[in-house]
Amino acid sequence: MAKEVTQRSDDYSKWYNDLVVKAGLAETSAVRGCMVIKPHGYAIWEKIQAALDKMFKDTGHQNAYFPLFIPKSFLSKEAEHVEGFAKECAVVTHHRLMNDPNGKGVVVDPEAKLEEELIVRPTSETIIWNTYKGWIHSYRDLPLLINQWANVVRWEMRTRLFLRTAEFLWQEGHTAHATEQEAVEETERMINIYAEFAEKFLAIPVIVGKKTASERFAGAIDTYCIEALMQDGKALQAGTSHFLGQNFAKAFDVQFTNKDGVLDYVWATSWGVSTRLMGALIMAHSDDNGLVLPPRLAPLQVVIVPIYKGVEELATISTVAGTIQQELQAKGITVKYDDSDNLRSGFKFAEYELKGVPVRLAIGPRDFANGTVEVARRDTLQKQVLPQAGIAEYVQNLLVEMQDNIYSKALKFREENTFKVDTYDEFKVQIEKGGFVLAHWDGTPQTEEKIKNETKATIRCIPLNASPAAGKCMVTGKPSAQRVMFARSY
Repeated sequence: MAKEVTQRSDDYSKWYNDLVVKAGLAETSAVRGCMVIKPHGYAIWEKIQAALDKMFKDTGHQNAYFPLFIPKSFLSKEAEHVEGFAKECAVVTHHRLMNDPNGKGVVVDPEAKLEEELIVRPTSETIIWNTYKGWIHSYRDLPLLINQWANVVRWEMRTRLFLRTAEFLWQEGHTAHATEQEAVEETERMINIYAEFAEKFLAIPVIVGKKTASERFAGAIDTYCIEALMQDGKALQAGTSHFLGQNFAKAFDVQFTNKDGVLDYVWATSWGVSTRLMGALIMAHSDDNGLVLPPRLAPLQVVIVPIYKGVEELATISTVAGTIQQELQAKGITVKYDDSDNLRSGFKFAEYELKGVPVRLAIGPRDFANGTVEVARRDTLQKQVLPQAGIAEYVQNLLVEMQDNIYSKALKFREENTFKVDTYDEFKVQIEKGGFVLAHWDGTPQTEEKIKNETKATIRCIPLNASPAAGKCMVTGKPSAQRVMFARSY
């Protein structure tokens, strides 16, 4: 099956699409721009959800759910916000269908026009802040820390599975605070949670930074982000956290009485990650044989495949395999014993490799006789024959080692593909090769736009943890406080 996957070096884009489809993660749907997430893909998303949900709740957040539909008037209340999303909105204009008088199926009932059009949510700030007006009255109601797991629609005509679809799944946090400082702290806390999740679970090293003014979320004062580097040298934004100031509170008149008895507007944040993380997971680690999944997010961590001829050999091997399976499960490891007879063992090996199962155990008659088992690890494709005794503990330790190894490999790749340049000519040469490029910028949107138009590279972020090092803008020669990170991106 791996032979059916396009090689990365031949066509990276097709390689990605092949993996998504052939590994059973997702497929295009009958609805243009939308995708069907298949069980294997959704199982990975569920693991992502579970890990993040725990991290949110551990920091005091609660889940809630808000309507899919937003009155059009709500989007008009925050001018910058509506301008940012206006071209991506799907609009509901009627509430009923009727039989076509000409007998050609159904048509929209012209008498069923809505008094006010409804927007299918592109994001939920407006409906949530309209709701918060009824929830927040006093400083005692703050902070309000709410998260929502939902779907959103942003009308896209050029789509790619997981990376850019008209409808996608995500979580969106929306919090309200009594002071500016508390809201800023929340914004920073959540981007750091995303960074921790990316590195500990996705095994993807990320750069934490701030977006430039032109790249901020519509309606935000500041946008923080995490940026990851994919194997083709392009960047992928893997999560954002926004300090919204009092913009939405003023737009929806959300005020509270503070401790001094004075009426004030609350301070807000919003933050989110989406099924785009699935695309990051695939592109950061996978190879020409298929998916490479970090054990922490693999729905199936171990598969046991018997190699046998005839029912008697299978029955014998099954006794050993059953014991190993129970030992692994007792350690909290997800494991499957595949004794199906529809495929030969070699084809099973290829399929589980394609799907990214971290560890494969194979047991044949010789292994039964010798008390051994063959262990194959997905990250390095290395195999070794080991004693059956103690194999569960070995695999448990191996999964930890593999998680660390996958991260270390991705970190090494990023380090080897991060470059500093001082001149615009150097920049143009390097950006063609790919990778993160650190360069000085004069801070003006005009220079930022010029670079984008001429090189197709954008400022991915202004890194937060970089040491200030003054210099001169590579384009204009004007003063620059620190280097910013450029890349071409998804």
